[in-house]
Amino acid sequence: MTAGSSILVVTAAALIDRDGAVLMQQRPVGKALAGLWEFPGGKVEPGETPEAALVRELAEELDIAVDPAALRPIAFATHPADGRNLLLLLYMIRAWRGEPRAIEATALRWAAPAVLRTLPMPPADAPLIGAIERVI
Repeated sequence: MTAGSSILVVTAAALIDRDGAVLMQQRPVGKALAGLWEFPGGKVEPGETPEAALVRELAEELDIAVDPAALRPIAFATHPADGRNLLLLLYMIRAWRGEPRAIEATALRWAAPAVLRTLPMPPADAPLIGAIERVI
């Protein structure tokens, strides 16, 4: 990270099903990095904790409810983005209420950890695959 530059904190979820597959969402047309596969989540708003931001983002993006106690931090990544430094915090989630559906994303897909390595992903997401492989 560059000294004096601003930091954009983003939270993301590795939603893991009973078979060990991870939910990925495809970025929609019209947004930066359109078509790439990413972990669901989003920006932490001012005054919001990362956990509260992730619970909110998952409700908005996937229409699922997550108990903050179900969040397990597993990794983070940094990457320069839009003149700022992106800090991506990844949480593992194995329990939620509702069936995930693509509200903002183009598509959703469940993928085994080995398949994640074959998906085109944003630069901050790809380095997190190893952490997911270690916890599954």
